[in-house]
Amino acid sequence: MLYHLFEYLGQHYEIPGTGLFQYITFRTALAIILSLLITTVYGRRMINYLQQKQVGETVRNLGLEGQMQKQGTPTMGGLIILLGILVPTLLLANLSNVYVILMIVTTVWMGAVGFLDDYIKVFKKNKEGLAGKFKVVGQVGLGLIIGCTMYFHPNIVVRQTVPEGKDPVSSAPMILRQKGNSYYYSQDVKSTKTNVPFYKQNEFDYAKVLKFTGKGYEKYALAVFLLFTVFLITFVSNGANITDGIDGLATGTSAIIGITLGLLAYVSGNTVIADYLNIMYIPNSGELMIFAGAFVGACVGFLWYNSYPAQVFMGDTGSLAIGGIIGAFAIMIRKEWLIPLLCGVFLIEIISVVMQVSYFKYTKKRFGEGRRIFLMSPLHHHYQKKGYHEAKIVTRFWIISILLAIITIITLKVR
Repeated sequence: MLYHLFEYLGQHYEIPGTGLFQYITFRTALAIILSLLITTVYGRRMINYLQQKQVGETVRNLGLEGQMQKQGTPTMGGLIILLGILVPTLLLANLSNVYVILMIVTTVWMGAVGFLDDYIKVFKKNKEGLAGKFKVVGQVGLGLIIGCTMYFHPNIVVRQTVPEGKDPVSSAPMILRQKGNSYYYSQDVKSTKTNVPFYKQNEFDYAKVLKFTGKGYEKYALAVFLLFTVFLITFVSNGANITDGIDGLATGTSAIIGITLGLLAYVSGNTVIADYLNIMYIPNSGELMIFAGAFVGACVGFLWYNSYPAQVFMGDTGSLAIGGIIGAFAIMIRKEWLIPLLCGVFLIEIISVVMQVSYFKYTKKRFGEGRRIFLMSPLHHHYQKKGYHEAKIVTRFWIISILLAIITIITLKVR
């Protein structure tokens, strides 16, 4: 809103300083500051309100040290994160940008699914919360919305160079551009291409997955793209949800991931940097950096109260929203193939659960008793069982996340 207001004032009244709002970096900095203020200042009020309403966490005794002390700690604190994301985005981002609109929809959609789950747990006294199949329906629904919009919306395009002497790749206008002392033609076209790390050409087209079926395989590109989009959003959303098991783990890890995604959005939306890194240029995607700034600010601000010992838990309201945001964001900037690396902590956590459950069922069927790989899953509980303090586990997982984030950025130049 402020972006549009200052744009109008700058065009019609030439008020000094209004031009600053045209700079993505300036608005991103404001988004971070505003988000931090909202989550830290109003976060305290939200925690007090949740305490008054007796919205406390019900803790099952799993034999973990210090676990029962968390009984009654306010939950549903994800509302603080949602507020810290949405308010700066609505104020500072270009609301006519389709990428920004999609991220707002993602935040509200997954926040609503998580809120419903927490509401059933807290107010209906049902420890199971929202049935798993309904969570999956929400995640799949969001994946379909993101995938279909990405595929059909006319403003979601990528810039492709037209090789000299070859026909245009579509009917889109060809624009003559300069690179150094040479000139070339390019088109902004609809495409199912994405960036792939460690690959020489750095691009992969979902339409070619079914190339082995013969002619006409391109018409199934939407189905392949939707399938992958739904899978990624479901995976990352559940990964964040599982990781949110000890104080500050999911919050801090998500902040690190958010910083990385913001940088990737900026370079993908900048013609000069994208050309230098030889990655796909995505027009208008740079605006997502404002959303990323608000996301990081909200996570860091929430960490003020969520670090050990936690004064509030985000609940599924926050964790499902965070996972959905990360997955959708990566798809929009066409860096989703970097997610297994960037979200390595989420990946390890969810794999540890799958391994534990699968091995337990297998050994119970074969030997008559279930056996375990880990002392407890997810993985962070395994280290708790081994006697590590929560704060030490969280800090070490953060260090791993920072390392993975640096490696993710390095992949932009590694072929």
